[in-house]
Amino acid sequence: MTPPMRHSLFLLPFFFTSVARAEEPPLLPPAVREMLEAAIANGNETEIVTIAKIARQTNPASSDEIQRMVTSWKDRTKATHDAMIREARFTDLWTGRIEAGGFRSTGSTSEIGISANATATRTGIEWSHKLTASADYRRANGVTSRERYFGSYEPRYQFDPRGFAYGLVQFERDTSIGYDERYTASTGIGYKLIVSKKVDLTVDAGPAVRHAKYVSGERETKVGGRASMDLAWRITPTLTFKQTASGYAESRVFTLNSLTALETKVTDRWSAALSYNVQYESETLLSDKDFDTLSRLTLSYDF
Repeated sequence: MTPPMRHSLFLLPFFFTSVARAEEPPLLPPAVREMLEAAIANGNETEIVTIAKIARQTNPASSDEIQRMVTSWKDRTKATHDAMIREARFTDLWTGRIEAGGFRSTGSTSEIGISANATATRTGIEWSHKLTASADYRRANGVTSRERYFGSYEPRYQFDPRGFAYGLVQFERDTSIGYDERYTASTGIGYKLIVSKKVDLTVDAGPAVRHAKYVSGERETKVGGRASMDLAWRITPTLTFKQTASGYAESRVFTLNSLTALETKVTDRWSAALSYNVQYESETLLSDKDFDTLSRLTLSYDF
């Protein structure tokens, strides 16, 4: 007669095997797996997210497996993207926008003219670069009443997902305010306060130095502080509200520039925008009014 203990020891492997099988999550049905793999092969993120969401709802016990498939695709995509950026030349990977239109100005002048603006941006893994150029020109009764040109270069170093360090070199010419040339250099720290599908809000601030050559021939260099903010609120997939503002201040001089715009997508590359620009200068040599406003209706093209 076999002792009871020997029977128990003999049955132990079968017991643990049965328990392990009972705890194993059910496999993802082949049809669902094939559908998710096909979406991943196409590389369309919206399609992948949608199919993964439906797969989780219909197969909740396989949620972990579905998430592993999606995470693996994201990791592979990021690795490929990072490798492409590292291997690219500096002249590659630039995107930009060209914008042109007319405006109506009130304040120190009140006339009709044309305006143009261009931006080019290159976004890397840690570094990004932004070039901006704009021109506002108007003429009335054979006399040029406004001739404003602007150009800037801004590199950024992203030291964490939201924080960054920036540099800025900026040139301005605006004879209606009183200067032929004005250069601003600044460096500082910025932070992305809000990052979401609907709203993005970024602020930055730092010390700055400004050199100006006035129409009178005088020159001066001053040290102060500079700050800016950039807000984008995507109201609908085709309608976006934008607000940008920058300010410079030192002991006796204050400059503020604010741009409010409502932009609508016409096509994937073409957009139309209605904007309102306010510029404040605490010192103006040629005008007794500190505020200039500029209303624009523009058409832009993304490339």
